[in-house]
Amino acid sequence: MKKVILTSVLIISTFLISSAQFDNRFYFPSKEWSIIENLKYEELFFDIDAISLNAILLKPESTPKATILFYHGAGGNISTYIDLTKPLIDAGYQVFMLDFRGYGKSTGTPTHINIANDAQIVFDKIIERDEIKKLPIIIYGASMGTQIASKITRDNQAKVAALILDGTISSFTDMALLSVPEEQKSTIEQYVTSPYSAKNDIKEIKNIPKLFIHSKEDKSVPFSQGETVFNNALEPKEMWIYNGEHLESAIIYSEILIQKTNNLLNK
Repeated sequence: MKKVILTSVLIISTFLISSAQFDNRFYFPSKEWSIIENLKYEELFFDIDAISLNAILLKPESTPKATILFYHGAGGNISTYIDLTKPLIDAGYQVFMLDFRGYGKSTGTPTHINIANDAQIVFDKIIERDEIKKLPIIIYGASMGTQIASKITRDNQAKVAALILDGTISSFTDMALLSVPEEQKSTIEQYVTSPYSAKNDIKEIKNIPKLFIHSKEDKSVPFSQGETVFNNALEPKEMWIYNGEHLESAIIYSEILIQKTNNLLNK
């Protein structure tokens, strides 16, 4: 018993001393850049404080019907998520993809707080571009990106037309609990809290169509987490349950994704 208590105290102390140490458990940035082929895109950089954030604006062959702001997951960088967005680009959507600090060509180190602050600053800038300001904005979060996608949508509701959450994580804390021994879970729940979470932010998003995408076969993010966020969401909302692994819906069922995305604009 003493060993369990001591271990819990040490874990809590580590988390409380430095929130960045806790954040580092969630982000796995890669600097390896995959070549983007057969797509038109513009590369952008945003200077915030002493760091530089890289982004790309991918453009369809035809006049875009809307702009999708895409927030990626915990691993890789925006170049490794092109397979998820290409079907939407081919279907006439313009897609803006932002790399968090430390990912791809972006500098710095990611934390929950600086990612949220950066995303809002970039959001404010990107929606003022001529080719974007007159189009509907759809926020798309993938896996870990569902946390910031939910927060950006909550904080900018008058400017967002729809929200897509793919492989939804309910909160950073809930994800941390997946790898914590049972005897430590109550302690972690009490002392290690998320600065923002999809399961709470979603409750405040009103009158915005929402599409939730998840697989019951998902081994990376339990379906129960996506279900929790869906249940907390206000109407209008839809849960699309597909057969496949984590974040495979856009690759396996691209036509369904396009249809459901189109439907969001018609609600």
